[in-house]
Amino acid sequence: MSTEDEKLLKEAKKLPWDERLQHKNWKVRNDANIDLAALCDSITDPKDARLREFGPLFKKAVSDSNAPVQEKALDALLAFQRAADADVSRYAKEVCDAICAKCLTGRPKTVEKAQAAFLLWVELEASEVFLESMEKAVKNKVAKAVVPAIDVMFQALSEFGAKVVPPKKILKMLPELFDHPDQNVRASSKGLTLELCRWIGKEPVKSILFEKMRDTMKKELEAELANVSGIAKPTRKIRSEQEKELEEEAVPETTGASTSEVAVPDGLLFSGAFLLLILFLLLTSFLCSI
Repeated sequence: MSTEDEKLLKEAKKLPWDERLQHKNWKVRNDANIDLAALCDSITDPKDARLREFGPLFKKAVSDSNAPVQEKALDALLAFQRAADADVSRYAKEVCDAICAKCLTGRPKTVEKAQAAFLLWVELEASEVFLESMEKAVKNKVAKAVVPAIDVMFQALSEFGAKVVPPKKILKMLPELFDHPDQNVRASSKGLTLELCRWIGKEPVKSILFEKMRDTMKKELEAELANVSGIAKPTRKIRSEQEKELEEEAVPETTGASTSEVAVPDGLLFSGAFLLLILFLLLTSFLCSI
């Protein structure tokens, strides 16, 4: 890095976050995203006021036209989501829409980070907003953007379950996707359908989908459905459930303890022994005097 670049970055660090993240020089924007990610990683209180300050920054940051900078912006977003609590879900809609519009046709690593951000929005209890964004994403004319959207719905349903990710909205999207000209879109749609069957049963899915599907696709899906078995269970919890678990773990276990196990301060033990000694001496003195 040249001395001139170093000077530019040093001066830019004095600017407010929004100016750094929207600076005309991509190196300044890139550096700002790296710093923002590091700062979010250092925050331990999910109620930290700075997180509310950062929330509105990500809509533009993840829309950056420079691919490496955009990837760093997603890193910063992921750090922000990990540090925050469900209160920041107020920013979910604008950020999810921006990711759908700008990130799903990017480089593989960019797409992967975009999907991770979507899943964290679900974890932060913004699943309705997530699915609304997916409805827009699957209508993208570029098939390359549609497949990641279907795949992340599969991930969300598989990890969080049907109680967190409402199946009805997904079911509404599927008929159109099964008619998509791109075979990768149709294949991903099939995988998502099979996952839905694991959560809500085969018959409810068939009753909604089959009347809107071509016969060839029905036969193909029917054959796949025969292999669906087992009871689906979520593997990931939303943030409020995680917090509740931590609170329960922090409560000391006091029930079931016998009186002999109750801790007695050292001072009280000493006083009791001293009283017994006095009583013994008095009793001895009384007996000797008889």
